[in-house]
Amino acid sequence: MNSPDGKRLRFLMLNWRDPRNPLAGGAERVTLAFMRALVERGHSVDWFTFGFRDGVPQESLEGITIIRAGGVLTAAIAARRWAKRQPRFDLVIDQHHGIPWFAPWWCRTRCLAYIHEVLGPIWGAFYRWPISQLGPLQERWTHRLYRKVPFWVPSESTRKALNRHGVREVHVLPNGVDLEPLSVLPEKRLSRPLRLIAVSRIAPNKRVDHAIRAVAELRRRGLDVNLTVVGDGMMLAELKRLTGELQVAGAVEFVGYQPEAKKSEGLRDAHLLLHPSVREGWGLNVIEANAMGTPAVVYPVDGLVDSTVDRETGVICREESPESMAEAVAWATAEEARYQGLREGAWRRAKTFRWSVVIPQVTTFLEKLASNQKLV
Repeated sequence: MNSPDGKRLRFLMLNWRDPRNPLAGGAERVTLAFMRALVERGHSVDWFTFGFRDGVPQESLEGITIIRAGGVLTAAIAARRWAKRQPRFDLVIDQHHGIPWFAPWWCRTRCLAYIHEVLGPIWGAFYRWPISQLGPLQERWTHRLYRKVPFWVPSESTRKALNRHGVREVHVLPNGVDLEPLSVLPEKRLSRPLRLIAVSRIAPNKRVDHAIRAVAELRRRGLDVNLTVVGDGMMLAELKRLTGELQVAGAVEFVGYQPEAKKSEGLRDAHLLLHPSVREGWGLNVIEANAMGTPAVVYPVDGLVDSTVDRETGVICREESPESMAEAVAWATAEEARYQGLREGAWRRAKTFRWSVVIPQVTTFLEKLASNQKLV
C-alpha cells in the first residue's frame, strides 16, 4: 500500500537515538512502530541518529535504513552533509529531545517537528545552575524559531505548552502500546499487603524517591503495602540508602531491568502503578499497566494527566508530594467496588491505544503531509 495518491514516498526521521542504542527508551519504541508501518505501506524510510560505541555507521532494521554519525553538537551538521548526497525526501521529521536538528533550514523539502514533551522542569531535575536556567530558555527560543513549522505531539498537554511558546500548528496524534491488553480482565481482589509497582529509569526526573516516601507514609498510617521498583539507573544506590533511612527496606524491592514479558507480569500482579515523574510526553507505562488491568496513581503533571482519567482509570494526585500520593493510594483501595471500577475503566481505555487503532491515523497523517495534501 502506498500514499493516498499511489506514490511511493521517501521519509527521513532525525532522532538522537535509534532502537539499538543502549540508551533507547519509549520514544524510540513508538518511533520504530510508526516508521515500520510506513515501510509496510510501501514507503522508503531512513533514520539518521547519533553514533554510539559499537554502533555501526549504517545498517538495516525492519526495512528501515539506520545511519549513525556525530553526537549532541555535531550530528545536525553530519545529517545535513549526508542528506545533500541523497535523493530528495518527501518529508523530513525533526524529532526534538531538547535540542533540535534545525532541519527546516537545510532539508530542502517539507519538514515536520516531532516532540514527545516540552522538557521545562526536567532541565532542573538533571542540571544545576546555570544549565538548569539556560535549558528552558534555549527550549523556548527553539520553539519560537520553529513557530511556523507544523508539530506532531502525543498529548494535549504538549500541544498547550507549545502554543504557550508561540507555535502555531500542532497536531495531536496518540502513541500506541506494544503490550496487547488482556483479552479478559481476570479477577484481582484487594488484599494485604497491597502490591504497588513503579516502572521507569532510575533518574532524577522520574522521582522514584517520592514513590518510596509514599510507601513510608502509607505504612505510617497503618496500611500494609509493598513496592516493587522495576528499572535501573544513576540513582539506584541513593534510593536503596533512602529505604534504610525511612525504615522501609523490607517493603521495597528493586528488581532492576526486566524483559518485557517479566515486566508485564509484574504490572498484571500489582494492585496499582505509581508514577511520580516531573513530566512525561504521554505516560507509556500508565497505558501498559492499564492494559494489564492495573490502574495508576500519578502526579498532576503534563503527560500523566493525559494518560490517566482521574477517578475513572486511576487517580491524579492533588499535588506533587508523597503525602498526596499516599492519600490517592488510600482512596483508590478503600473500597473493593471502587477499585474494581478503576480496573475496568483502565483496561477498557487501554484498548483504544492498540497499534491497530493508532497506526492508521498516524500513517495517513504523515502520507498526506509528505504528499502536500490538505490536512483536515
